[in-house]
Formats: sequence, structure tokens, C-alpha cells
Amino acid sequence: MANKIGNGIAKVLGIDLHYRNETGSERVTRGESVFTVGSADTYVEEEPTAAEWIRDVIPSGREFSEYCYSLFPFTHWIGRYNVQWLMGDLVAGITVGAVVVPQGMAYAKLAQLPVEFGLYSSFMGVLIYWFFATSKDITIGPVAVLSTVTGNVVLKAEATGVDASRDVIASSLAIIAGSIVLFFGLARLGWIVEVISLPAISAFMTGSAISIAAGQVPTMMGYSKAFSTREATYKVIINTLKHLGKTNLDASFGLTSLFLLYFIRWLCGFLAKKFPTRARLFFFLNTLRTVFIILLYVLISYLVNRHHRKKPLISVLGSVPRGFQHARVPKVTIPIIKSFVSELPSTVIVLLIEHISISKSFGRVNNYTINPSQELVAIGVSNCLGPFLGAYPATGSFSRTAIKSKAGVRTPFAGVITAVIVLLAIYALPAMFWYIPNATLAAVIIHAVGDLILPPNTVYQFWRISPIEVPIFFAGVFVTVFSSIENGIYTTVCVSFALWAFRAFKARGRFLGRAKIHSVVGDHLLDPSDDKEVHKKTPSGGEDSVRSIFLPLDHHDGSNPQIQLEDPYPGIFVYRFSEGFNYPNANHYLDDLVETIFKKTRRTNPATYGRLGDRPWNDPGPRRGKENEVADDRPTLKAIILDFSSVNNVDLTSVQNLIDVRNQLDKYAAPDTVDWHFCNINNRWTKRALAAAGFGYYTPEPDASGAHRWKPVFSVAEIGGSDSAAAAAEAREHRHAQRALSPSHNDIEAAHESAESSDAGSLHKQLELSKAYGAAEGDVRGVTAGRVAVVQGLNRPLFHVDVTAALNSALANAQRKSH
Repeated sequence: MANKIGNGIAKVLGIDLHYRNETGSERVTRGESVFTVGSADTYVEEEPTAAEWIRDVIPSGREFSEYCYSLFPFTHWIGRYNVQWLMGDLVAGITVGAVVVPQGMAYAKLAQLPVEFGLYSSFMGVLIYWFFATSKDITIGPVAVLSTVTGNVVLKAEATGVDASRDVIASSLAIIAGSIVLFFGLARLGWIVEVISLPAISAFMTGSAISIAAGQVPTMMGYSKAFSTREATYKVIINTLKHLGKTNLDASFGLTSLFLLYFIRWLCGFLAKKFPTRARLFFFLNTLRTVFIILLYVLISYLVNRHHRKKPLISVLGSVPRGFQHARVPKVTIPIIKSFVSELPSTVIVLLIEHISISKSFGRVNNYTINPSQELVAIGVSNCLGPFLGAYPATGSFSRTAIKSKAGVRTPFAGVITAVIVLLAIYALPAMFWYIPNATLAAVIIHAVGDLILPPNTVYQFWRISPIEVPIFFAGVFVTVFSSIENGIYTTVCVSFALWAFRAFKARGRFLGRAKIHSVVGDHLLDPSDDKEVHKKTPSGGEDSVRSIFLPLDHHDGSNPQIQLEDPYPGIFVYRFSEGFNYPNANHYLDDLVETIFKKTRRTNPATYGRLGDRPWNDPGPRRGKENEVADDRPTLKAIILDFSSVNNVDLTSVQNLIDVRNQLDKYAAPDTVDWHFCNINNRWTKRALAAAGFGYYTPEPDASGAHRWKPVFSVAEIGGSDSAAAAAEAREHRHAQRALSPSHNDIEAAHESAESSDAGSLHKQLELSKAYGAAEGDVRGVTAGRVAVVQGLNRPLFHVDVTAALNSALANAQRKSH
């Protein structure tokens, strides 16, 4: 009933449901196959349907339950938590907690906020993250780059005259950016991070590190108030050099702190190599160098300033309130959002790329896989809930993650241990924080961001791998230095996308030629002419070691140019797409295909144009009254084989262009038609699209006899298992052995063999289809005993499993074409 209604609606709307020929159709159209599948045991490939696509996209009840379960990864392992895991988490959590406290306060100054907000952000990041984490190593909290971006946003918003304090603006930014990232995560759009390439990330990290370090040098030297350190990096460097004469006592704290940080790291690394058995001890000493430096200079600062609290001799941190003094419901208003909406994209990008790149890297190092979408959920929730205690935007930290990983962390629960350490600092240490020298905090920041600068050797490796992407890296760094971090981010992302688009639009296919190759073991050539002893020592020999492969005719793949490659057969072309086949590159591909075909072939019927005026203007032919002096010995066009191994999806534009080229070449080859063969198609929807356009089927010749001369060639394979040739041979040998032991059963065994031979004859039953299909015998070579089946559907005989199968089919029918 539904079919009748559908056919009636289609008839009213003028929709032709027989847009192509299918098996069993009574209509004779392009590609008609004249056989009935009901008469034989065969395989007809069914098309995917829209309903099937919808079922695949819409989650089932079970899939929805699994989705909800996946939102809380801690439930997957918390039930198996044990003492050994706890010990590893305790060590890693305490170690990271000792590092995050001074770093959090230092980074808060980059965000133009009081230092306690860095502690709030550190506490909320590590406390919330473990509920949603798929990475055991990541530590969420304040980071240098994001803090700098937040500081720029806060200052710009403040300059617009918005009626809100800096911490309220920063909290609003965290909630809005976190909500966007949370949406990406809940919608499972983690793949969006892949849009940002490695050169873009490296340039962003390097440029930001240079910018941050340059901005901290004046504070370390004691004259940060002499000029603005928020200008472009090159201006900050120039002004820093101009004001060197204003250096004061702070420089003694800053420079010595920076020296000691690098010296301790070098010394611990040296001692770890010299005394490998104590490497873990030196690792922890190295990790705690920041804490040691802070405590050392707090003591020195106390000795210097204990009698000068009203007017300290060196610049110190000052009063830090005890506890969560800024806990409140965040105030997010339209004026506040408008004040930073233009900076929102850069904030979101920094949130994404720094965290995901770090978590993926450490996941590979420690042999586990993260879920990028779930990581976005973790970042989003952390930034949405953090501002309730006064936190500002936070993401994964590279330095603290590295420390946590090396400290032997076992599960994400280590974040709870770190949160306890930060909580103790918030309530127990504010009195000590007053004496922390600002110059020492600046040295800590410079030391921390120094590891983010890409070393020259890595840049050289980039050059070795992809020279065209190295300018993108330097462009990002230069724009960051001479403009801003935000502009550097946009530059690298946009240029990387432009490079991808250029490659997609200008993708070049390759014409392939056939080469006969032999497998070689050592200096022995494995072919039948070799010594028999060689075959005994090799896993394969004889005919199995000689095979045909297809290489680009121009050898641009790096294959040996001494190998002479030619088109597989005069008038038959094999063309391989390189980077998909969609609307950006369809014309570029097909223009190259047609141009080469016109160069290498001639028109089938030179007298196609009866009169000179019938010829197109771009093909005027010889001058009036003159014949072609040189005979054209080029072949005529017979078949085109398209290798779709790199094509996953096609679209309307690419298929329509293919139809136009088919029509163009059919006119060129008239009165013959061009056979279009496709191989290595990996997507059922691509097959459906090509079949809807009339590809995949034989094109009848203008005369009726042509259909009877077409010779289909199909690929068949053993069904396998108990129906395989090996199983049949083993069973046959077993029966022979049984027959030798029990001669009285000869008649029964003979009857079994007769049945076996009738099963083997099912192959011939299947191949009889080819006779009905094209009124000619199908070509099947080398089929062994045992049950076999066709690999591709018989209703699409011009779709093939590989280039060799496609070429065999094209060669089998080339003789009926004009020469």
C-alpha cells in the first residue's frame, strides 16, 4: 500500500523513480542488465536508505544511556580504587599542590587580579575536574597564556567603562567561555579541536611565552611602573632596554631567583644521570625547586622588610585575605558580555587547544586514550562552577601536568589531594604570602613559560617534515610579538585553514601505469626460473611472487623513474584521486583528466562534423580545402578506470561534474561509448550516488547487437570457514583415508564425493548469471574448489574491488571498441 501511495505521489510530482537501471527492471535505460536475480543463488548489493541513515544518527535508548554514563567517567573506575592507587595519587597530588600554589598566585597577576583569585582558580579546577576526566595526568588551573589573555580582556572591558570590578569581569568571561566549551563537549564536538594544526599550536605557545616573559622582565628588574607592559611585545622589549638605568634592589631578588631555578634544574638532572638509582629523589627535588625558592626568598624578604612593613624596601605581594572572601553568585550582565564579546573567540581557542593538546600528548606517553569531547565537558563544567568561589578562566597546565605524570599519578583522584593542599594554603598561609617578593614571582613566571618556547631543533624537524608549514609557525610568532597574542592565534589558525583549503581545491590526481613486480629475498628473485632451493626458503614462490601494481606515470610518488610505465592498454586510462572528490576539487580533477585524454587519444569518428560550420569554434580542424597531412595514430578512447581509494564521500557538485564529463566524452568517442569503471569504493552512500547518476552499469551500444557482445568480469572469493577449499580438501583426504581402511564403504563415500562435486558446481550456477547478464560468458580465472561468492553485487558490474579487477573488465571489452 505504501509503495502504491509513493508511486502515485511521484507520478503527480513528475518524479521518475526509474532514474537508473536496476536488476529486474523492465525498462531499458543506460546500463540496463537483462537478467532476473530470482533465477539464481547470487548476491545483489542493496542501497542504503534515508531511513537507515536516520536510524544511524538518532541514538537508541541504550545509546542514550551509554552517553549519560560516559559523562561521568569516574564511575568506571572508582569502584576498583585501591590502596596502591591511593599512595601514587597522594605523592602526585601533594607534589602538584606544592607547585600550583606559588604558580597560581603568580599567574593571577598576569590576569590583572589579586593573587588570591589564582588560588581560588587552582582549587576549583583540580576539585571539579576529576569527576569528568578521561586523563589522569592533566591538572586544571591558572596558566600563563590564558591568564594573559584574561588580563587583556579585563583591561579592555574596563576601558569601555563597564560598571563591574575586574574579578567580576573575569568570572563572567569564565562562565561564558566555559558554557561554549561545555556545549561543544555535550554535543560531542571534540573533533573541532583538530581544525587547529600543530604549527598553529606551537606558534601560539612560543609567541605567547616570549610575550609573557618580556612583560615580566621589568617587574623582575624593579621598574614595572615606568611604562606599560601590556603593549606589543616588541615595544615592551624596547622600553625595557631604555629603562635599564632604573633598576633597583628588586633585581637582586629577581635575577638570583631566576638563576637558582635554572641551576637547581640543571643540577638535579646532572645528578640523576650520575646516580641513576636515586633518580626519583632528584626528580622530586627538581619538582619542588619553585617551592624552595619561594620559601628562601620569603625568609630573606622577612629579614629585609620586618621593620619596614609600611614602606617595604623591596616590592612584596602584600596582604592576601584568608579563606574564600570572594565567594558569590556570579554577576553576568549584557553590558559585561558586550565588553568582551570580541575577545571571546581567542579565549575559547586558548581553552581548547592548550588543554586538548596536552592531554592527548600525555595520553600517548602513558598508553591511554582520552575522549576529547569529554575533556571539553570537564573544562566547561570547571569554568562554569569555578566563578561561584571567585575563580577566573582555567585550563590544563603543561608544567604541572608533566610534574604530575612523572610523580607517578595513578588516577584523576589525585586532583582531590591537590585541592586539599591548596585549601590549606588559602586558610593557613596568607600571613606568609605578604612577604613574597614580586620580583621572585616574576622570575617564577619567566622560568615556567621558558619551557613553552619551541627549541630550534624541533623547528628544524618541522622543516624536514613539511617545509611549507614552517612559515606559518614563524608568522604566528612574529604577529604575536609585533601585535598581540590574540592576533597571533587568529593568524596561525586562518593561514593553516587556508593551506588546507588550497590543498583541497588544488588536489591533483595521478594517471597510473601498470608494472610487473617480483618479490625478492636478499639477492634472490622469486620467480619460476629461480633455483628450487630458494623457493624452499621463502614463504611464497612461483606465480604468487609475480604480481601487477599500478604506479603514477609521472613517478611523482618517488618510485624509480627507470621503471617504464605506460597506459595499461591503448585508450584505457587509470586515474587515482589524491584527496577526496568533492565540490572544491571536482573541476580541477576532471579538467586534468579530460585534458590528458584529449592529448593521448583521437576522436573515434573524424567525420563527426559533416560540414565545416558544424565544428565548434575551439576545434576548427584543418584549413578549408586541406586534409590532415600527418595520419593520427593515437588510439581511440575506450574506458576510464577511477580509483576511489582516497574518496570517502561525494556530493551533488562532484557527481554532476562527472556526469557532464561522461556526456562530453561519449560525444568524443561516438559512435562508441566510454566504459566507466570504479574501484576501491569504500562507502555505500558513494556507490548509491554514482549508481543514481547512471554509473556502475554497462552502457549499451547504439546497435542492439552491442549488448550481446559485452563480456562481464566479476571477482569471486571463497566463502571461507567450513565451505572453504582448504576445508573441502581436508575432508576429502579424510574420506580417502577412511575408504582405505574400510573398503566396504566405497559406494557410500563415492556418493559423498558426488554431492561435493555438485556443491563445487554451484560456482558454475552463479557464473551462468553472466551469460544472461551480457549474453556472454563471465571470466573467472584461478577459482579453487570450494564454495565461492561474488565480492561485489552483480547488479553493479562496473564497481570493482581493486584496480586489477577493473582493468581486467575493461580489457575484456576493449576489443569491441573502435581502434
